[in-house]
Amino acid sequence: MSFKIVLNNRGEPSARLVDKISDNAQRRPGITAGILLSAGLVLGLGASVGFTGVRTAQLQAKVEKQQAELDAAHANSQREINALAARLGELQAQANRLNALGERLTRAGQLQDGEFDFDQPVPTGGAGPVRDMPRAELNRELSVLEREYTASGQQLSVMESLLFNRTLDRNAIPSRDPIANSYITSGFGGRADPIVGGHQFHKGIDFKANVGDPVLAVADGVVSFSGVRSGYGNVVEIDHGNGYVTRYAHNSRLLGRVGDLVRAGQQIAKAGSTGRSTGAHVHFEVWDNGRVVNPRQFLGGRSAVRG
Repeated sequence: MSFKIVLNNRGEPSARLVDKISDNAQRRPGITAGILLSAGLVLGLGASVGFTGVRTAQLQAKVEKQQAELDAAHANSQREINALAARLGELQAQANRLNALGERLTRAGQLQDGEFDFDQPVPTGGAGPVRDMPRAELNRELSVLEREYTASGQQLSVMESLLFNRTLDRNAIPSRDPIANSYITSGFGGRADPIVGGHQFHKGIDFKANVGDPVLAVADGVVSFSGVRSGYGNVVEIDHGNGYVTRYAHNSRLLGRVGDLVRAGQQIAKAGSTGRSTGAHVHFEVWDNGRVVNPRQFLGGRSAVRG
């Protein structure tokens, strides 16, 4: 019973407002119509504002989604660029290696400049039109270039090995002078003995020298003897590992010890006049598989003989 009374009491203000509006409508119909119209406009404006807010929120969410997609696409593109940059770095390193190897081969093979000039860019050209290159095509081209670089590197390495072996073979052959800026004073073969006279077989050739002049190894090898031999004085002998042994005699001082590895042109002694000698000079012999041979055939066909 009390519940109905409460409801009725709550409904009284609304009923009075309706009665008041109805009474005013009867007395002043124009004003009442304006009030109702204004109320409708206010309600409509509120609804419009609410709809606009919803639409704005939807657009904002769409923009944020598109921005997230753009950020993801940018990150993916950057990863692809970084991968291509890494491949490009590897190719550049291979190119630098090939250039360096080519320069070494040019020097080792004594090739002429110009065609084998690795400091200049390779001239290229071609007619248009030019089009954009798809990423897949670029990857294929890079793969082809990598294979070409690898094949070229292998070929150049083989060539370098061959040239190196040839250089080793050449350096192991007695083909240099045992002393710089000198001349031959006595040749190979039969001659009159310079000390007691009579006939003598000269096993080597003599080079003019001053005491203390550097005596040089004529080829790569290992010192097989360093000491005194009868008649030769202070002697150094070098085994070149291919059947050739060279002997350098009458030295004032020995620098090489047995077992030392020496290179062509390296100083191994100082010239002198020890042993059977009439003055400072370098006595030079070449032995081929235990047989003494004329050193002239290894020294560029020297013919100048004095004394």
